[in-house]
Amino acid sequence: MEAADNKLDVAICGAGPVGMALAALLVKRGMAPHTIALLDARPLALALSDPRSIALSYGSRQLLEAIGAWPVDSTPIHEIHVSRSGHLGRSMIERGDHKVPALGYVARYGDVAGVLASVCDGLGIEITRPARVAGAVEDGDGVVLRLEDGREVGASLAVQAEGGVFGAQEARTRQRDYGQTAVIARVSTNAPISHRAYERFTDEGPLALLPQDGADGQQYALVWCVRPERAEALLALDDKEFLSELGQAFGTRLGRFVGATRRVSYPLGLNADAAATARTVAIGNAAQTLHPVAGQGLNLGLRDAAVLARMLAREATPGVLARFAAERKRDRGLVVGLTDAMARVFASGGRSQALLGLALGVLDTVGPARTLLAETMMFGHRAP
Repeated sequence: MEAADNKLDVAICGAGPVGMALAALLVKRGMAPHTIALLDARPLALALSDPRSIALSYGSRQLLEAIGAWPVDSTPIHEIHVSRSGHLGRSMIERGDHKVPALGYVARYGDVAGVLASVCDGLGIEITRPARVAGAVEDGDGVVLRLEDGREVGASLAVQAEGGVFGAQEARTRQRDYGQTAVIARVSTNAPISHRAYERFTDEGPLALLPQDGADGQQYALVWCVRPERAEALLALDDKEFLSELGQAFGTRLGRFVGATRRVSYPLGLNADAAATARTVAIGNAAQTLHPVAGQGLNLGLRDAAVLARMLAREATPGVLARFAAERKRDRGLVVGLTDAMARVFASGGRSQALLGLALGVLDTVGPARTLLAETMMFGHRAP
């Protein structure tokens, strides 16, 4: 890692999937690896052992393929079944309608991080771990990052790619607490349906089941969004009681729930539109922390990385960051607005929820609307 008086082109704070993808894309586009600093606060072993499940869109697969970070050990999603608990109306999004091999993929965070770390290593990109940034000083010549251990890193530009979770972040321009908590685990059923994901809307929030192959056959990555007090109660149940509650909320489309891993939870909120300066910019979860409905957080962040890499590889100067913000405005705004609207429907209750079943019925019968939604989830906003 270079000292502050031997300035680099770009310093990237956060070596998660988005930060590593950005570094790899920069090198692939011609930037010398020794001019990039990639810093992360936690050791690689912790990232590799992270059991969280993440959803990668088909567009994200294409991006990872471009830098040699695919295949990833993952389960493809061929269908997405969307429904409303206790109401008529459903929609089925299928890969055949969009001429893609899969609508998306479910992978373990540690597996994605491991492949990207190997790619960075092969490209000669040094990742400094653990390296926690304590502060930054910016002037007309660049940015100096001050690490907790006293080291300093100087660069022309700094990219914040270390996001964290809602409630443990500095407030950004656009913030909303949904009053919901996500309960996550891996669960199994006695009648799984291969490669089909479910988004089930309940009175408290969405309940997602994403197919994920495991050592004991197909399992599902569960993301169950409920009110905080309900989450505490679910975490306190034993496995049998928890699976019974899950069955009542989801229904019997997959038979009976028969197994669950340890459950964890985290608060849900919107924290977006991070402040930028002449020489600093945020991407991924550091720029926009979203509700997990539709699973768009990481995919939006990877698109951030792709656009920023394309621009910085041509010119790593402050003017690029303003152009980056302008180019990303529509895609970010569309995805943030969509997830925020869906989350608020389930946080507010009332008549708006009752209309969702009708909306799902319309979506299932109007092909162009279903196509627009699916392509937005797979690729983001694309200019006409």
